[in-house]
Amino acid sequence: MIRLHHLNRSRSHRIFWLLEEIGLPYEIVPYERDATTNLAPPELLAVHPLGKSPMIELDGRLITESGAIVEILCQKFAPQMIPDANTDAYFSHLELMHFAEGSAMTPILLNLYVGRLKDAGAPLHPRINAELDSHFSYMESVLRPSGHFVMDDLSAADIMLSFPAEIAVRLGRGADYPALAKFVETIQGRPAYKRAMENGNS
Repeated sequence: MIRLHHLNRSRSHRIFWLLEEIGLPYEIVPYERDATTNLAPPELLAVHPLGKSPMIELDGRLITESGAIVEILCQKFAPQMIPDANTDAYFSHLELMHFAEGSAMTPILLNLYVGRLKDAGAPLHPRINAELDSHFSYMESVLRPSGHFVMDDLSAADIMLSFPAEIAVRLGRGADYPALAKFVETIQGRPAYKRAMENGNS
Protein backbone atom coordinates (compact mmCIF):
# COMPACT_ATOMS: atom_id res chain seq x y z
CA MET A 1 0.00 0.00 0.00
CA ILE A 2 1.37 3.39 -1.00
CA ARG A 3 1.08 6.20 1.55
CA LEU A 4 0.83 9.73 0.18
CA HIS A 5 1.69 12.62 2.47
CA HIS A 6 -0.72 15.13 0.95
CA LEU A 7 -0.79 18.85 1.70
CA ASN A 8 -3.92 20.72 0.66
CA ARG A 9 -3.55 23.30 -2.13
CA SER A 10 -0.12 22.05 -3.13
CA ARG A 11 1.83 20.30 -5.85
CA SER A 12 1.07 17.00 -4.15
CA HIS A 13 -2.25 17.02 -6.01
CA ARG A 14 -0.35 15.83 -9.08
CA ILE A 15 0.70 12.67 -7.23
CA PHE A 16 -2.84 12.15 -5.99
CA TRP A 17 -4.09 12.43 -9.57
CA LEU A 18 -1.39 10.06 -10.90
CA LEU A 19 -2.29 7.41 -8.33
CA GLU A 20 -5.92 7.65 -9.43
CA GLU A 21 -4.92 7.41 -13.11
CA ILE A 22 -2.83 4.30 -12.50
CA GLY A 23 -5.50 2.78 -10.26
CA LEU A 24 -3.17 1.95 -7.40
CA PRO A 25 -4.43 1.44 -3.85
CA TYR A 26 -3.10 4.13 -1.55
CA GLU A 27 -3.56 5.72 1.83
CA ILE A 28 -3.70 9.48 2.31
CA VAL A 29 -1.87 11.14 5.18
CA PRO A 30 -3.47 14.61 5.07
CA TYR A 31 -1.98 17.91 6.18
CA GLU A 32 -3.59 21.36 6.29
CA ARG A 33 -1.88 24.67 5.67
CA ASP A 34 -1.84 27.24 8.47
CA ALA A 35 -4.86 29.50 7.94
CA THR A 36 -2.83 32.63 8.69
CA THR A 37 0.60 31.98 7.17
CA ASN A 38 -0.49 29.51 4.47
CA LEU A 39 2.59 27.47 5.38
CA ALA A 40 2.75 23.70 5.73
CA PRO A 41 2.28 22.44 9.30
CA PRO A 42 5.29 21.45 11.43
CA GLU A 43 4.03 17.84 11.47
CA LEU A 44 5.60 17.39 8.04
CA LEU A 45 9.02 18.00 9.60
CA ALA A 46 8.54 14.84 11.61
CA VAL A 47 8.39 12.92 8.32
CA HIS A 48 11.28 14.62 6.47
CA PRO A 49 13.75 17.38 7.42
CA LEU A 50 12.50 19.67 4.63
CA GLY A 51 8.93 19.42 5.88
CA LYS A 52 7.45 19.58 2.38
CA SER A 53 4.85 17.71 0.38
CA PRO A 54 4.51 15.59 -1.70
CA MET A 55 6.15 12.55 -0.20
CA ILE A 56 5.22 8.93 -0.65
CA GLU A 57 6.10 5.78 1.22
CA LEU A 58 6.67 2.90 -1.18
CA ASP A 59 8.02 -0.52 -0.23
CA GLY A 60 9.22 0.82 3.09
CA ARG A 61 11.08 3.78 1.59
CA LEU A 62 10.24 7.46 1.82
CA ILE A 63 10.46 9.17 -1.58
CA THR A 64 10.43 12.96 -1.98
CA GLU A 65 10.45 15.43 -4.90
CA SER A 66 7.55 15.48 -7.32
CA GLY A 67 9.56 14.62 -10.42
CA ALA A 68 11.23 11.64 -8.77
CA ILE A 69 7.90 10.38 -7.41
CA VAL A 70 6.18 10.62 -10.80
CA GLU A 71 9.12 8.97 -12.58
CA ILE A 72 9.32 6.10 -10.10
CA LEU A 73 5.58 5.44 -10.01
CA CYS A 74 5.36 5.47 -13.81
CA GLN A 75 8.42 3.26 -14.28
CA LYS A 76 7.14 0.75 -11.75
CA PHE A 77 3.40 0.72 -12.40
CA ALA A 78 2.63 2.57 -15.66
CA PRO A 79 5.57 2.25 -18.08
CA GLN A 80 3.28 3.25 -20.95
CA MET A 81 3.41 6.80 -19.56
CA ILE A 82 7.15 7.09 -20.29
CA PRO A 83 8.53 6.96 -23.87
CA ASP A 84 10.97 4.23 -24.84
CA ALA A 85 14.53 4.97 -23.75
CA ASN A 86 16.99 6.49 -26.22
CA THR A 87 14.27 7.94 -28.41
CA ASP A 88 13.70 11.59 -29.21
CA ALA A 89 10.44 11.45 -27.25
CA TYR A 90 12.32 10.16 -24.20
CA PHE A 91 14.79 13.05 -24.37
CA SER A 92 11.85 15.46 -24.54
CA HIS A 93 10.33 13.63 -21.58
CA LEU A 94 13.49 14.16 -19.52
CA GLU A 95 13.72 17.83 -20.50
CA LEU A 96 10.13 18.56 -19.58
CA MET A 97 10.18 16.56 -16.35
CA HIS A 98 13.09 18.73 -15.15
CA PHE A 99 11.65 21.91 -16.67
CA ALA A 100 8.43 21.54 -14.67
CA GLU A 101 10.19 22.07 -11.33
CA GLY A 102 13.62 23.37 -12.29
CA SER A 103 12.56 26.25 -14.57
CA ALA A 104 8.81 26.79 -14.65
CA MET A 105 8.31 27.02 -10.90
CA THR A 106 10.94 29.74 -10.33
CA PRO A 107 8.95 32.72 -11.71
CA ILE A 108 5.70 31.25 -10.37
CA LEU A 109 7.07 31.19 -6.83
CA LEU A 110 8.69 34.61 -7.22
CA ASN A 111 5.34 35.98 -8.38
CA LEU A 112 3.65 34.50 -5.31
CA TYR A 113 6.17 35.73 -2.74
CA VAL A 114 6.86 39.14 -4.29
CA GLY A 115 3.12 39.70 -4.57
CA ARG A 116 2.92 39.54 -0.79
CA LEU A 117 5.24 42.54 -0.59
CA LYS A 118 2.58 44.68 -2.28
CA ASP A 119 4.02 48.07 -3.37
CA ALA A 120 7.48 47.16 -2.15
CA GLY A 121 7.67 44.40 -4.72
CA ALA A 122 6.48 46.53 -7.66
CA PRO A 123 9.96 47.04 -9.21
CA LEU A 124 10.36 43.26 -9.59
CA HIS A 125 7.07 42.56 -11.32
CA PRO A 126 8.09 43.49 -14.89
CA ARG A 127 10.96 40.99 -14.82
CA ILE A 128 8.84 38.31 -13.16
CA ASN A 129 6.04 38.81 -15.68
CA ALA A 130 8.52 38.56 -18.54
CA GLU A 131 9.79 35.26 -17.16
CA LEU A 132 6.26 33.96 -16.72
CA ASP A 133 5.48 34.86 -20.32
CA SER A 134 8.67 33.15 -21.49
CA HIS A 135 7.89 29.90 -19.69
CA PHE A 136 4.18 29.83 -20.52
CA SER A 137 4.97 30.58 -24.17
CA TYR A 138 7.44 27.71 -24.26
CA MET A 139 4.86 25.33 -22.80
CA GLU A 140 2.31 26.52 -25.34
CA SER A 141 4.78 25.90 -28.17
CA VAL A 142 5.67 22.33 -27.23
CA LEU A 143 2.12 21.05 -26.78
CA ARG A 144 1.41 18.49 -29.51
CA PRO A 145 -1.70 18.61 -31.74
CA SER A 146 -3.06 15.79 -29.57
CA GLY A 147 -3.09 18.20 -26.60
CA HIS A 148 -0.28 16.38 -24.76
CA PHE A 149 3.32 17.35 -24.16
CA VAL A 150 5.35 14.31 -25.20
CA MET A 151 3.17 11.48 -26.49
CA ASP A 152 -0.32 11.44 -27.91
CA ASP A 153 -1.82 10.14 -24.70
CA LEU A 154 -1.37 11.01 -21.05
CA SER A 155 2.27 10.80 -19.98
CA ALA A 156 4.42 11.54 -16.96
CA ALA A 157 5.30 14.94 -18.46
CA ASP A 158 1.60 15.87 -18.59
CA ILE A 159 1.29 15.07 -14.91
CA MET A 160 4.29 17.23 -14.01
CA LEU A 161 3.36 20.16 -16.24
CA SER A 162 -0.25 20.21 -15.09
CA PHE A 163 0.65 22.42 -12.12
CA PRO A 164 2.35 25.30 -14.01
CA ALA A 165 -0.32 25.05 -16.72
CA GLU A 166 -3.07 25.44 -14.13
CA ILE A 167 -1.20 28.40 -12.63
CA ALA A 168 -1.19 30.08 -16.05
CA VAL A 169 -4.96 29.75 -16.24
CA ARG A 170 -5.38 30.82 -12.62
CA LEU A 171 -3.40 33.97 -13.36
CA GLY A 172 -5.92 34.84 -16.05
CA ARG A 173 -3.60 34.00 -18.95
CA GLY A 174 -5.81 31.40 -20.61
CA ALA A 175 -6.72 33.72 -23.50
CA ASP A 176 -3.02 34.36 -24.15
CA TYR A 177 -2.21 30.66 -24.19
CA PRO A 178 -5.24 28.85 -25.64
CA ALA A 179 -3.49 25.50 -26.07
CA LEU A 180 -2.48 25.53 -22.41
CA ALA A 181 -6.02 26.51 -21.42
CA LYS A 182 -7.39 23.61 -23.46
CA PHE A 183 -4.88 21.24 -21.86
CA VAL A 184 -6.05 22.33 -18.40
CA GLU A 185 -9.70 21.96 -19.36
CA THR A 186 -9.04 18.46 -20.70
CA ILE A 187 -7.10 17.14 -17.71
CA GLN A 188 -9.57 18.61 -15.24
CA GLY A 189 -12.32 16.72 -17.04
CA ARG A 190 -10.63 13.35 -16.63
CA PRO A 191 -12.45 11.04 -14.20
CA ALA A 192 -9.25 10.29 -12.27
CA TYR A 193 -8.54 14.01 -11.84
CA LYS A 194 -12.06 14.57 -10.54
CA ARG A 195 -11.69 11.68 -8.08
CA ALA A 196 -8.43 13.16 -6.82
CA MET A 197 -10.13 16.49 -6.25
CA GLU A 198 -13.10 14.94 -4.48
CA ASN A 199 -11.14 12.51 -2.33
CA GLY A 200 -8.31 14.85 -1.42
CA ASN A 201 -10.21 18.12 -1.16
CA SER A 202 -7.22 19.58 -3.04
